[in-house]
Amino acid sequence: MSLIPSIFGGRRSNVFDPFSQDLWDPFEGFFTPSSALANASTARDVAAFTNARVDWKETPEAHVFKADLPGLKKEEVKVEVEDKNVLQISGERSKENEEKNDKWHRVERASGKFMRRFRLPENAKMEEVKATMENGVLTVVVPKAPEKKPQVKSIDISGAN
Repeated sequence: MSLIPSIFGGRRSNVFDPFSQDLWDPFEGFFTPSSALANASTARDVAAFTNARVDWKETPEAHVFKADLPGLKKEEVKVEVEDKNVLQISGERSKENEEKNDKWHRVERASGKFMRRFRLPENAKMEEVKATMENGVLTVVVPKAPEKKPQVKSIDISGAN
């Protein structure tokens, strides 16, 4: 079991993975405006949504990404391919309208924008990316090109026995 996920807030990403652009920011929350400090739990909840959690697994056929995006509709999420091998998942959850007569006792659901980017290896078929959203879970499948096997050519050996 790795110590990295427990140190960095339960992340499954590998800090030694050259394809991961998910970097830990030691100053995250350090320069927080004083209004946000007054309600630290709200700031923490918003940060949790803005850094949407994404699982990335590689199968023999494809790279599969799963993102938990509860409460979002597929129209509120974008899946894009950038620079031929960067997958970008982004979106925004709008803040609920507040009425003057409303008295909030607790705000735990996060709102705001999020964006995650993943640099994929050369074998990813970026032109065949498929995305589906069901029950608040976005699934993005990036097929892989078949592994190229080196061509081997036998050479006849000439000469006397």
